Amino acid sequence: MRIAGISGSPRKAGNSEYLLGEALKVAEERGFSTQMLLCSELRIGFCEDCGACSRGRSCQHEDDMKAVLAALEQADGMVIVSPVYFGSVTAQLKALFDRTIPLRRQGMKLKDKIGCAVTVGGARNGGQERAIENIHSWMHIHGMVIVGDNSHFGGIAVRPASEDRIGKNTTIASANKLCDLLERIEKKGGCWSGD
Repeated sequence: MRIAGISGSPRKAGNSEYLLGEALKVAEERGFSTQMLLCSELRIGFCEDCGACSRGRSCQHEDDMKAVLAALEQADGMVIVSPVYFGSVTAQLKALFDRTIPLRRQGMKLKDKIGCAVTVGGARNGGQERAIENIHSWMHIHGMVIVGDNSHFGGIAVRPASEDRIGKNTTIASANKLCDLLERIEKKGGCWSGD
C-alpha cells in the first residue's frame, strides 16, 4: 500500500518537512511505500476556476500539478503537513488543494482514502488546530476518511519541531493510526464492512 505525504511549507528542510519525514518513516517501517511531495520544490499555479476540468479537459496551467494529482490518485493514504501562517495553512498548500478539484469533478477519485493532518506553529496554541481544520475540510470535501492521533485532531507541534517531544509523539501517533486503518482495510480485502 502507498502513502503520499505533502509538506505545505515554502521553506526547504524546515519544521514541516522534518515532521513529514517522521510520519513517513513510521509508514516505511511498517512496510508501506511512501512518496514525499514538497511545496518548497513544486511549481503550482493558482486555480482560476476556468471550468476546463469540469468538461474533462486538461488544466490550462503547465506546472507540477499533473504529477501531484497522479500521486494522490495512486495513494491509499495521505499525510498532509503545514506550518501555521496567520491561523491557517500556507498559500502554497491552499493552491495545491484548490488545484485538486479535477479529482473531485472527474469521479471523486480521493473518496474513501485515509488521511491525517499535522501542523506546526510558533507556540503551543499558535493556530495549529485551525490549520488542521483547514486540512480536514479539504479531506472531507473529497470524501476522505480522517484519522487523528488517538485522542486529538492530529499532529500538533511547536517549532523547532525536532525539539518538541509532544509534537513529535502526536505526529507519530497520527501516522500509526493511518497505517492501522489501512492495514485493517487491506485485511478485509479492501472492504469497509466485515463482509
